[in-house]
Amino acid sequence: MENHGKVVHRGLLQTGDLYQYLLNTSVYPREPDSLKQLRAITSTHPRAVMGASPDVGQLMALLLKLVNPKKTIEIGVFTGYSLLVTALNIPEDGKIIAIDLDRSTYEMGLPVIQKSGVEHKINYIESEALPVLDKLLQEPVNHGAFEFAFVDADKNNYENYHEKLLKLLKPGAIVIYDNTLWGGSVAMDEDSVTENRIGMRKYALEFNEFLASDARVQISQVPAGDGVTICRRL
Repeated sequence: MENHGKVVHRGLLQTGDLYQYLLNTSVYPREPDSLKQLRAITSTHPRAVMGASPDVGQLMALLLKLVNPKKTIEIGVFTGYSLLVTALNIPEDGKIIAIDLDRSTYEMGLPVIQKSGVEHKINYIESEALPVLDKLLQEPVNHGAFEFAFVDADKNNYENYHEKLLKLLKPGAIVIYDNTLWGGSVAMDEDSVTENRIGMRKYALEFNEFLASDARVQISQVPAGDGVTICRRL
């Protein structure tokens, strides 16, 4: 690793109070009521922490409006917060292939999605993601056909998802990977990492290094939520 001398820390989100200020000032006032409702539903789940954070949702919405995609993919749905963000911000005739192993969590948020009038944009597939991506790749028409993807699933497969998504995404398309800072553990000594973080930490480290050296994409790793890496397909 290159050594560029002492790093001057310029990050501002050093306290929970400052993060709460960001949410209260810039995120919550602009969050649609449907997303507030879905976030409230998600908070009742024992694994609510798996839901996409609202500041990441706001960033996604901005990128979606810039890209204006009609064909998107979501790997890892949970209760559907990020899925609803996508559905609300793509064109009326846009479509989302949404893949998750657990339909029961998706059904928690489904009434809100239905009430929002965007269910017709969603093709939900209850499955592991890799077989679905392989099936899409069997059809030449799908190569370079998708314009946006969001990945929030098993971190040990991020590199596998990336390789398949790059074949499905058109040049200029965006793919966002969630949890790439993994609770800050990527910058900790291994002995300091909590037990619930240690298992997937090494995959986050490996994936971050992989993306940093991948000449096929332009990247920006953003300290929003649990860390997201935004890639633009070159």
